Amino acid sequence: MKKIIISSLLMALPMVAMSKKAENYQEATKSCEAYNNMKHTTNTNGIKLEIGKKYRILNHNKGQILTLISGERIAQRWVDNGCFSGKNMTKKPTSSTSTVKNRPKHSKNSKQNLLAISWQNAFCQTHQYKKECKRMSSKDFGASNFVLHGLWPQPKNNQYCNVDKKQVGMDKNKQWNRLNKLDLSSITRERLAKLMPGYGSNLHKHEWIKHGTCYGTGASDYYDDAMNLMTQVNESKVQDFFEKNVGKKVSLKEIQAVFNSAFGKGAGEHVTMNCQKGLITELWLHLGSGSDKLSELLRQGEKPKSRCFKAKIDRVGY
Repeated sequence: MKKIIISSLLMALPMVAMSKKAENYQEATKSCEAYNNMKHTTNTNGIKLEIGKKYRILNHNKGQILTLISGERIAQRWVDNGCFSGKNMTKKPTSSTSTVKNRPKHSKNSKQNLLAISWQNAFCQTHQYKKECKRMSSKDFGASNFVLHGLWPQPKNNQYCNVDKKQVGMDKNKQWNRLNKLDLSSITRERLAKLMPGYGSNLHKHEWIKHGTCYGTGASDYYDDAMNLMTQVNESKVQDFFEKNVGKKVSLKEIQAVFNSAFGKGAGEHVTMNCQKGLITELWLHLGSGSDKLSELLRQGEKPKSRCFKAKIDRVGY
């Protein structure tokens, strides 16, 4: 009798184990594209979910779902949360699910700003995989001029002002190609494509949604201001200094002295330098507000410590 009972229990064990590993299937409610990656840049074979069909759910991460597409060579695919019915789904808390109310409000004007300008030769030396770097040549604007990275309202956490949480999630996942198209004038867009090489990688969308929305103007005015300020650097002794010293190591003190000469005594104290692999990648200009003249804005800016004090000015090419 004991043998029969033990045998019955052993036979039941596999069934218990199977019930613990019950798979989670959900019904697709939208015909969403199913991407190979979280950035939504690749969809091998152009796969879309079939409305009404149930798919196995493998994971949840930052507003997205990893699901299984049976029969495909690359079977694990990423889709947005909204592609499924959502019944019995357990969402893990992530930064992208925070509410807009918890973010800084859209201010009339940012009082302190940081203008980040890049030395494109060095940027591309350390980011050769970027679209804008693969075809860079000595004829490009960025080969001998500073290019725009961004204009960032301060303090640092002044970001994503009144931005839809879905857009924030896509931005944080670097799905910049999926962000909303910006309302830019044709002239602004044309200038931006030249002065911000990262435009080809949708950097302008990222910069606007993360920083520009807190600046206090529309997208066109925001970028016009940023480009005008950077142009003042490129038309000054600072650009001359960089072009003449390509291939040489220079110090932050030398650069600050050139800023003093170009924009007035003390201007250089508001300039810091970023470096990577011994190359100067960016200059950060810490600015105040209320003027379109860089000389006046620099005097009102903060005086933070630099991250780098001496490095080489890179030339175009690898």
